[in-house]
Amino acid sequence: MDRLSNTVRPYAWGSTTAIPELLGVAPTGEPQAEMWMGAHPGAPSRLTRISGASETPTEQPLTDVIAADPERELGAAAVGKFGPRLPFLLKLLAAGAPLSLQVHPDLEQAKNGYEDEERRSVPIDAPHRTYKDANHKPELICALTPFEGLCGFRRPTEAAQAMAALGVDSLKPYVDLLGAHPEEAALHEVLTAILTADPVEMAETVTAAAAAAERLGGAHAPYARIAHHFPGDPGVIAAMLLNHVQLQPGEALFLGAGVPHAYLGGLGVEIMANSDNVLRCGLTPKHIDVPELLRIVRFEATDPGILRPEASPSGEELYETPVDEFRLSRYDLSPGAAPVDLTRPTPQILLCTAGAPRVGTLDLAPGSSVFVPSGETVEASGTGTLFRATVVA
Repeated sequence: MDRLSNTVRPYAWGSTTAIPELLGVAPTGEPQAEMWMGAHPGAPSRLTRISGASETPTEQPLTDVIAADPERELGAAAVGKFGPRLPFLLKLLAAGAPLSLQVHPDLEQAKNGYEDEERRSVPIDAPHRTYKDANHKPELICALTPFEGLCGFRRPTEAAQAMAALGVDSLKPYVDLLGAHPEEAALHEVLTAILTADPVEMAETVTAAAAAAERLGGAHAPYARIAHHFPGDPGVIAAMLLNHVQLQPGEALFLGAGVPHAYLGGLGVEIMANSDNVLRCGLTPKHIDVPELLRIVRFEATDPGILRPEASPSGEELYETPVDEFRLSRYDLSPGAAPVDLTRPTPQILLCTAGAPRVGTLDLAPGSSVFVPSGETVEASGTGTLFRATVVA
């Protein structure tokens, strides 16, 4: 078992205070958006081990540790199922402003899209490159504080009512389209119209809609806040097509393939398949591949499906999802209780978010984490909250 040293990513949308408060350190004044825990090549966690012939412990990226002996670190079952890599990335995510409105491809779409761009020799770092790898990117976000987001299409009639209430003439064509049947076709047509509208005319529509949303307040207030960060962006209008979700601490959202979503604010624990495949549909200055986006979006009205953990006799509270690349659960440890056996035949990252639990021989504090290789015996005791990230293999 190894204590991890992790990188904090300073994306512009990040909160300046949420992660420092959790870690118990002074804010720097700069955004601190995500703390990454895992073996993503962009910012792998680091740990200290003796390696090779050297008898001196050295700090190494988790990527190198796994590459040196995948079966020892990950277990034969995980390597057989996912290859010699850690298939998930765990994060602390702190949104101080809205993230881009986006969707992720399923596995087949990712493979086909990646192979197509490779055949066409699109540079991997090109701004217009859509598929960075051949993997899908399902996600789960679990709230540590009240957390606000958008997730999945709401009923077209509800979106039409929200738009009509603004009293903006240029929104009336969208309102009329949303009354068409079938619903899937209506959603497809409206999102297409929003994303392909004349930019100057759309900017005027967004400005008028934002002013009306600010006057109305209530259920329209989120769109005024979004427009404040993204003036004139068509994603502000697209956001009105989606379910507005407010999570309480401990509640979670699962974001599957093709589901449009955006995080608006709050602190949470996020876990995802280890991929960089994102197709954006607004609230961003980055490239939007409209034809490919429209091909992978699932145009169906859905309940956002707020998840609450399912408790077991062992004290583990599991967030059930339909994917195998990650498995997220939580333990609330109580003083005086018997130690909890966390041993698994799969690799684990354990993250403390509250209290001062003891994991093996290590004392943890909020924001600290450890990597536990496959099959290594580990117990947790003391007081606090631990999140466990592992795989289904």
